[in-house]
Amino acid sequence: MTDKIYKAIGLMSGTSCDGIDVALIETDGKNHVEAKSFMGIDYTPEQKQQIKACYGMSQDDDKGTVKAMEKLSTILHADAVKQFLELLDTPASEIDIIGFHGQTIFHDPDNRFTWQVGDGDLLAKETGIDVVYDFRSADITAGGQGAPLAPVYHRALASDFEKPLMILNIGGVANVTYIGKDGQLIAFDTGPGGALMDDYMHKHTDKPYDRDGETAKAGTINKDVLLQLLSHPYFAKEPPKSLDRDAFAGTFEKLNGLSVNDAMATLNAFTVSTIALSLRHVPEKPQTWLVGGGGRKNRFLMENLEKSVGGAVQPIDDTGWNGDAVEAEAFAYMAVRHLLNLPISFPKTTACPKEMTGGKLAKKPAG
Repeated sequence: MTDKIYKAIGLMSGTSCDGIDVALIETDGKNHVEAKSFMGIDYTPEQKQQIKACYGMSQDDDKGTVKAMEKLSTILHADAVKQFLELLDTPASEIDIIGFHGQTIFHDPDNRFTWQVGDGDLLAKETGIDVVYDFRSADITAGGQGAPLAPVYHRALASDFEKPLMILNIGGVANVTYIGKDGQLIAFDTGPGGALMDDYMHKHTDKPYDRDGETAKAGTINKDVLLQLLSHPYFAKEPPKSLDRDAFAGTFEKLNGLSVNDAMATLNAFTVSTIALSLRHVPEKPQTWLVGGGGRKNRFLMENLEKSVGGAVQPIDDTGWNGDAVEAEAFAYMAVRHLLNLPISFPKTTACPKEMTGGKLAKKPAG
C-alpha cells in the first residue's frame, strides 16, 4: 500500500515582516515532496506597523494590543489562502491541511517561552480547512529551543543531493541546516540575518533595505566595532541554539559616529562573519551552501559569504527550488507530519531531549 499524498498549504510570516508567503505542496510527509504553487502578499505599511508594535511583548504586557494584532494577522492569512485558492481555481475541500506558522513576537527559549501569534481556530473557521499551528511550544516545553524547525524539510528536499551540504536561510535572523552524508541533521541560528541591516537602513535612509548591498559595498568595515559585535556571548554557545529577532538590539549604539556606508559595511560583515563561524560546529566542511531567504538577493553579502566560508555559495533557486517559498513549504510539510505523528524537531536541531512532533490541530467547523 502506498502512503497517502496530502495536499497541504503552508503559511509563513517572518520576523522581517514583509508579508505572507503561501505555498502549496503535495507530500506523504516523508520523502515524497512536490512543490506546486507559491504566492507572496506584501503587508501595507500600516499593517507592518501594527505587527511590529508587538515585537518584544511578553504575556505580561498589553494583551489587548496583541489580541488585536493576532486577529488582524489571522484574518490577513485567511484572506491570503482564499486569494491563493481562487488563483489556483481550487476549492478549499481539495486541501487536506494548512500549516500556520503565525507571527513570532517573542522568543526566549532559555526561559522556556516562545510566542507565535496566530489563532488556528479562527483560521480554520475562515478557510474551511483544518489547521496545524503553534509548532514550537511543545519543543520549548520539553526544554528545546523551538527553532529552527525547517531542517526536517530541507533533508526531504535534498534527499538526492551530494552531501555534506549546508542550507542557509538568511531572513531577519540567519540559520543553517547541516545535512551529513548519513542524513545527520545539525541546525541552529547563526546570528543576525538581514534584520539589523534593514532596520539601520530604515532608520538612517529613505530605503527599506540595502539593495544588492550597494550601501555596504561603498563603505569600510570598522574592525574594532566588528570585534565588539562578535564578542556577544551568543557566539560562544554550543548549538543547538536560537535567537530572538531583537537579540542584538544594542548594536546601533556601537555604530554611533560611523557614516551610513561604514555602518552598513560593518553590519554586512557581522552577518557574514557569524555565518562563517557555524563551520566550527559541523563535523565536515560542506563544499556547497544553498542560500534561501531575502539575504540571498543581497549580491555583496553573497560575494563576501563565498570568500568567508570557502565553498560554493549559490541561491537555493539554482536547484530548481523557489527560495521565497521554502519556509512556507516547510510548515505545510510539518503540518502533514503532525497528522502522521512524525517528528519535526530533533536533539541536534533544537536541543529537545528526543525526537518530537509538534503543533496543535484546529478542526474546520462541521457541516
